[in-house]
Amino acid sequence: MTERVVGIGAGAKELATEDMILNIGPQHPSTHGVLRLRLTLDGERIATAEPIIGYMHRGAEKLFEVRDYRQIIMLANRHDWLSGFANELGVVIAAERLLGMEPPVRAVWARTLLAELNRVLNHLMFLGSYPLELGAMTPLFYAFNERERVQAVMEEISGGRMHYMFNRVGGLKEDLPLGWLDRVSETVAETRRRVPDIENLILHNEIFIARTKGVGVLTREQIMQYGVSGPIARASGVDFDLRRDDPYLAYPELPVTVVTRDAGDCHARFAVLLDQLKVSLDLADACVERLRSLPPGPINQRLPKVLKVPEGHTYAWTENPLGINGYYLVSKGDKTPWRLKLRSASYSNVQVLREMLPGHLVADMVAILGSMFFVVGDIDR
Repeated sequence: MTERVVGIGAGAKELATEDMILNIGPQHPSTHGVLRLRLTLDGERIATAEPIIGYMHRGAEKLFEVRDYRQIIMLANRHDWLSGFANELGVVIAAERLLGMEPPVRAVWARTLLAELNRVLNHLMFLGSYPLELGAMTPLFYAFNERERVQAVMEEISGGRMHYMFNRVGGLKEDLPLGWLDRVSETVAETRRRVPDIENLILHNEIFIARTKGVGVLTREQIMQYGVSGPIARASGVDFDLRRDDPYLAYPELPVTVVTRDAGDCHARFAVLLDQLKVSLDLADACVERLRSLPPGPINQRLPKVLKVPEGHTYAWTENPLGINGYYLVSKGDKTPWRLKLRSASYSNVQVLREMLPGHLVADMVAILGSMFFVVGDIDR
């Protein structure tokens, strides 16, 4: 019989240990999508983390090159399936710039309204699903109740619940339905009335605070190094929002409030998302009021049956719900782009996990991962 003494006193002989490699995913409920994390563990503490992507790669950028500008919209709204309308905007704005085309005023304001309603839908999803990942089921039902309310008006105008396909080069597919603005106003007012319920249920909950305060701190320097954007960057004190700093659509005429925090932890990211939801509801109200005041007019430009974009190149970036979404369009004068490069928000937001996760416990990994608010299709494209 061999006797072993482990870790008692300064002179004790300790057992040799080695790090453990743990694969989280790609099919794993904690990754909310087919993302794989390769972790090196020292006990229960993460030593290194490597996000491995590509399990959902669909080659969208190459498909763009063999589709005309109407068909590209269908592909573009699918990479971030929570932000379909916002994804479409970058493509049509880029094409309109090369064409030298100005959409009608009604189309500009309607696009802005729909973009903010889409932002509300995106944020409500994460406000409900993030607590679920930490073990709280009730907030999901509150958030989804409001999502259904907003989905109803989006579905009424476009016929789609996720893939709206309502943008067109030169404007929108068709005019707003009769009485639709009244229903939007009612929906926004009711959602605003219910938001405090979600806030009181989650944000100040002592268990939620214990799981998120001081966990997964992301510094301003790391934000800059990895190109992180959107609510995650603003939660670390980066005061940047394209709607205010490089405005497009009707944003130059709107009072866009940029919400920031300094802590840069999971709790701050959730708080920024919640406050951004309130800002989007206010912007939606402002758009509705402006649309009511506009005289009747066209909602789109008449286009030729075969739309060819003049030779040239441009970069159109928009403030998507998850961060900066950019399209670099290169045209050779054909009906299809010669090159259309997509810069998605989720890609950069996930790469920084290799900096954030080391030093944390495995139990905190789920809290950090969920607070990065990514969509896997937006990473892989």
